[in-house]
Amino acid sequence: MATEAKVTWVGPGLRLVGEASSGPAIVIDHVLPGEERRETGPRPMELLLIGLAGCTAMDVVSILQRMRQPVDGLEVHASAERASDHPKVYTRIHLEYVVKGKGLKESAVERAINLSQTTYCSASAMLSKTAEVTTSYRIVEEE
Repeated sequence: MATEAKVTWVGPGLRLVGEASSGPAIVIDHVLPGEERRETGPRPMELLLIGLAGCTAMDVVSILQRMRQPVDGLEVHASAERASDHPKVYTRIHLEYVVKGKGLKESAVERAINLSQTTYCSASAMLSKTAEVTTSYRIVEEE
């Protein structure tokens, strides 16, 4: 299955617009030292983290729903460390899942995260080739 994307430099500086075959465009930006403007979108490496967090979040929500768990909300907080030398790849990535619901089973949350990381999340599978990917979670009991 082929996926297509296009990135167009629109300026000023390193501002780009990215489009994928699925539809909506996204601004990608990086302000260079000395430029007097604000970034209008995430940087490319930040997009990788957003993609990873989004990939695993979709997995975890759908798995918990199939398990008939009362999931009402999910946040995935991604933090990463990069190599000091070019190409400055991510070397460590930590994903913290904040799962919200009333009466969620801890074992179900653990299983959903594990299935995402070991079976379903293609972004995690790719990034784990160069980075150590670790996870943790918190369950927030909703009333």
